[in-house]
Amino acid sequence: MTIEKTMPIVQPEQLEEEDEQGKIAINLENGVNGESEKKKKKKKKKKKTSTPSLQVGVTASGELPTADAPVPGLVQTTPPTIPVSKFYPNGVYPHGEICEYKDQHSYRTTSAELRDQEKLFYDTINDVRRAAEVHKQVRSFVQGMVKPGVTLLNLVESLETATKTLVEANGLNPLNAGVAFPTGLSINNIAAHYSPNTGDKIVLKYDDVLKVDIGTHVNGRIIDSAFTVNFNPKFDPLRLAVKEATNTGIREAGIDVRLCDIGAAIQEVMESHEIELDGKVHQIKPIRNLCGHNIAQYDIHAGKSVPIVKGSTESVKMEENEFYAIETFGSTGKGVVYEDLECSHYMKVKNAPHATIRLARSKQLYHHISKNYGTLCFARRWLDQSGEDKHIMALKNLCDLGLIDPIPPLVDVKGSYTAQFEHTLLLRPTCKEFLDDDD
Repeated sequence: MTIEKTMPIVQPEQLEEEDEQGKIAINLENGVNGESEKKKKKKKKKKKTSTPSLQVGVTASGELPTADAPVPGLVQTTPPTIPVSKFYPNGVYPHGEICEYKDQHSYRTTSAELRDQEKLFYDTINDVRRAAEVHKQVRSFVQGMVKPGVTLLNLVESLETATKTLVEANGLNPLNAGVAFPTGLSINNIAAHYSPNTGDKIVLKYDDVLKVDIGTHVNGRIIDSAFTVNFNPKFDPLRLAVKEATNTGIREAGIDVRLCDIGAAIQEVMESHEIELDGKVHQIKPIRNLCGHNIAQYDIHAGKSVPIVKGSTESVKMEENEFYAIETFGSTGKGVVYEDLECSHYMKVKNAPHATIRLARSKQLYHHISKNYGTLCFARRWLDQSGEDKHIMALKNLCDLGLIDPIPPLVDVKGSYTAQFEHTLLLRPTCKEFLDDDD
């Protein structure tokens, strides 16, 4: 997802404080006292003693735990009905693809001190790995469902229902776990931020190029990942060019890497590709006013942008313990997008200036948004589904007051085609983890 907001970056010290809230720490005293009480000579009925529980992030040997293999014989249904927790009953979720740091950071791979630091954030890492496992299973389901003739509304409702089922969000406050932002289903020259509103009638066609942008989260730890689908093979060069450019960004990312250098590498790869459409050869252009971004808890864009073209002034560097959505967009058009079409995405303005909400309906809607979505992006369709069906005027009023930001679709010139690929990375102290790695 490409929303760009300037918000405070969560520092490692803050993450540690957040991650410890509500968590069960190791209590060695209970274990020791339990053993000593068993040795007392009182001839009371023996009570069963349980093994002292360990913190999620540490095994008995002091190492980070490893996920067990999925439960043997358990196979996901179509559509998905089995939560991912049933596949991993020990509550430890599989890691993504691990990439070792190189050159001046190669020492990190074997540093005992950095491994110890990593343990402090393991609950956070396990939450985002659970969100990643949900994302992978939803992605697999959707890839089998996307075909000519399906309506975008049916596709998005099936996808988001599957996400809620897999993460066990039903009945919970959406802020605990669920869909992290409205699913993007952007066709052809629409590059991003199109999600069908209630009543949308668009049907997917053979010659469409569809971008599917899916967000999942657990306790605000977000996986933001997207892929492109085309049915007509003439669009393969566009799709493959953008996929290669995204993979380049992933490969170049790392601690102390300048964001502008990643953009230069992405552009070089993207512009090395061409596509022939209707007898005309197009150089594939990166969409220069779209970018990747870092991610913080409940914050889809935490203040840093990852450009996809060279010449950026973003000389800021990536840092340890940061999450990044590395995404690239390619186009056969001008390589610049502008806002157009009916809006479906909205987001509460973080740290908005004080504004008096005079309309009772607007007050009620703002309370509903704050309670259910917080600073996460939401869809008009979700308001309809939650009983807030007559919301248009109240929502407009909140936008006019500067309390809610509308986030319209972003489009290139009519007749052009765009593609997108995106993945989420974590720059761990000891390695780079590609969380939602391709199956």
